[in-house]
Amino acid sequence: MDQWSREEAEKTYNITTWGEGYFDISPDGDLVVKPSNESKDIILREVVEEMRAQGVSLPAVIRFHDVLRSQVKKINLTFREVIKTANFQGKYCGVYPVKVNQMREVVEEIIDAGEEFNYGLEAGSKPELLSVLAYNSNPNSLTVLNGYKDEDYLTLALMGRQLGRKIIIVIEKFSELPKLLKLSQEHNIKPLIGLRGKMSIKSRGRWAKSTGDRAKFGLSISEMLKAVELMEEHGLKDCIKLFHFHIGSQISDIRTFKEAISEGARIFTQLYKLGCGLEYFDAGGGLGVDYDGTRSSSDSSVNYTLSEYVADIVYGLKQVCDIENVPHPNIVTESGRAITAHHSLVVTNVVDKISVTQPNYDTSVTEGEHILIENMRVMHSWVMSEENYQEIYNEAIQIKEQSLSAFNLGVISLKDRAKLETLYWQIIENLLDLCRKMEFVPESLSELENTLSPQYLCNFSVFQSAADHWAIDQLLPVIPITRLNEKPTVSCSIADITCDSDGIIDKFINRDGITPTMAIHELKPEEEYLIGIFLTGAYQDVMGDMHNLFGRLHEVHVYGDNDDPQGFYIEEIIKGNTASSVLSTMQYNPEYMAQKMKKSVTKIVSEGKLAPRIGVRWVDFYEDCLTSYTYLKN
Repeated sequence: MDQWSREEAEKTYNITTWGEGYFDISPDGDLVVKPSNESKDIILREVVEEMRAQGVSLPAVIRFHDVLRSQVKKINLTFREVIKTANFQGKYCGVYPVKVNQMREVVEEIIDAGEEFNYGLEAGSKPELLSVLAYNSNPNSLTVLNGYKDEDYLTLALMGRQLGRKIIIVIEKFSELPKLLKLSQEHNIKPLIGLRGKMSIKSRGRWAKSTGDRAKFGLSISEMLKAVELMEEHGLKDCIKLFHFHIGSQISDIRTFKEAISEGARIFTQLYKLGCGLEYFDAGGGLGVDYDGTRSSSDSSVNYTLSEYVADIVYGLKQVCDIENVPHPNIVTESGRAITAHHSLVVTNVVDKISVTQPNYDTSVTEGEHILIENMRVMHSWVMSEENYQEIYNEAIQIKEQSLSAFNLGVISLKDRAKLETLYWQIIENLLDLCRKMEFVPESLSELENTLSPQYLCNFSVFQSAADHWAIDQLLPVIPITRLNEKPTVSCSIADITCDSDGIIDKFINRDGITPTMAIHELKPEEEYLIGIFLTGAYQDVMGDMHNLFGRLHEVHVYGDNDDPQGFYIEEIIKGNTASSVLSTMQYNPEYMAQKMKKSVTKIVSEGKLAPRIGVRWVDFYEDCLTSYTYLKN
């Protein structure tokens, strides 16, 4: 890579830090996926080419299921290793919370990859429980049930117990317990019960409200004791098998886990000494993803590794249990984000460039032109002198403001305003060129780079494919997937194709931290430019909305294959929404719409205002659009 090394590219986009070893750059400048140590590198550009050959257009979600499997194995093997080293007597019995990504293909892959570890599932609603009952058929794995529960939910759980499943019903609210005991008696089925505690420790970050007295879920200490008393009255105290707490999603600071484990372990041991049949200690979710690669306690990062997280749980729990002379329990965690985030990404194509600067209008001198134009032209002639750049900048801004007032008062014409604005943007561009050569740039001029930065218009919807970026400012890595052997010369933000000013990505990860623009390449005529949005496997797939009726994207499921020349094969293609399907979701009837349009065209044809042949073409075109992909054609 001439004057632009692979190391430079990796630093620019922080690939080695947020990528967790799953992504790299080829000598030819292509982004590659590394599903495992045994697999060939998969060139992402070649995956897109294969998709196109199979009739899949962009934008699209690409799932690398080998990465998903790798993450499942990594967390299980890490717990096994730490448990063995610590001489901890319990086992790891992890569960995947399906709310993080409920897609059937994702859940199936996790179940299959976790089979050898008896890795289970967690459900938080009745529909999720219906799916979990059908898919988690391993009698040795746990099914943990959270969320608020009605009688149907509880009855489905008891049905699962009847089928021999290890289904643990976690009591989130005390009123659920009497209902469960009543149903248990009616069906003559002993339940397995978990108690969720409200933790007093102060969590950190966006989900801090998951703990404390005003937490939405969980029992207070007094409610837990009342629950134990009620179970004892029914002779079912031994059915309390699990103690659970949850301190929030994407926990960035390891201290939060340390404090939670200490408090949780104390509660667990006290409940055990009260005679509960506790076997499981459920530390909930929260295992974070380093989205920005900074290894910090910022909301989009984590200041710990998986091994540190696991060690804090195992050793922290062991210490308290040993002090209290309580047997080591089996450890449960509900890690979803860390399991799913890396396996999925969105690939889109740049369709246009939106520039702040105007097309060059003719600024040549004309007789009798307004004094404001003359003044701006003087500033333009002086701009290449480095000595007076601050004065020129201030004067240019003032003249531009005066010209707007003059235009609104009818003093200058539209052509005059076009001249003034063209000269102004030329001045700003020249000033920026000067600033790039300076060792020190005044604060007032430091924002010129962002002021002049263009937007690359990309064929996707932020609201569908990067919902968390819009809703909670979640950082997601965004990088080009080709030309990484070329030095990027453009700083830009990303705009989507929705009719909404919020449809932008303007927070990016790079070597300088978080910036409003990303380093990107100048577009080449007739050459497609592809951009990837990474770490979208957690929540983004299931939380996207249909703003502007842009529906779900095409999905492509990729597996590594060392015997294949390209090192991969596409196992499954799931077509995205058509216009007809998203309209149906919003209660429209596409067939009725087509009939109405046909009647309208027929009426114009019968009036002799349109040739029948043309009328048929318009009707066919309308019907074709109804059945086509909702995104731009490419």
